[in-house]
Amino acid sequence: MRRKYMWWILGILAVILLGAALWGPIVSNVEQPKYTVVERDGNIEIRDYAPMIVAEAEVLGKRREAIGKGFRIIADYIFGNNTAAQKVPMTAPVTQQGNEKIAMTAPVTQQADDNTWRVRFVMPSSYTMETLPKPNNPAVELKEIPTKRFAAIHFSGMAGKESLKRHTEELDEFIRAKKLKPISPPIYAFYNPPWTLPFLRRNEVMIEILADG
Repeated sequence: MRRKYMWWILGILAVILLGAALWGPIVSNVEQPKYTVVERDGNIEIRDYAPMIVAEAEVLGKRREAIGKGFRIIADYIFGNNTAAQKVPMTAPVTQQGNEKIAMTAPVTQQADDNTWRVRFVMPSSYTMETLPKPNNPAVELKEIPTKRFAAIHFSGMAGKESLKRHTEELDEFIRAKKLKPISPPIYAFYNPPWTLPFLRRNEVMIEILADG
């Protein structure tokens, strides 16, 4: 009898663990920015993104701390802290970009400010600047982003410092090999909730490039 109960408990735990594993990808099945793939090479793509509206917060701190702080600020806005007390549907990904200066010379060099980050949520495409509720918190800014072209590399895992560095270097190498012209610092994009299992996560590093580069 004791063994029967043990197997019963283990079965329940297995169902709970499976549900937790799948919950991240399920809740990440939300609207994402629209883009067209211009070229694909393994896990790297060149994409043309359609115009979009983003909610942005500029925050201070180390990268991991900053994205958590920025996420909470913007989530507060979309969950109803706005002039209409209206909820705005969640989208993916959440993006994070450091304030970096880029020298437009050959080779391209970057100087990172590891304490200032821009965290962004893309707003659902059904909204316009006129129909989006205005943030009550002045730390949240709504911005219109025009059509842009990006080189992007996607990967799974926890997207820690070393992983982001390694994939950024791989993307930089691709850009140099293709003789493309980068015009932005790297942007980190995260598509899943923090409880998603590492092998089910989707992360990206993106760099804006000249469309005629």
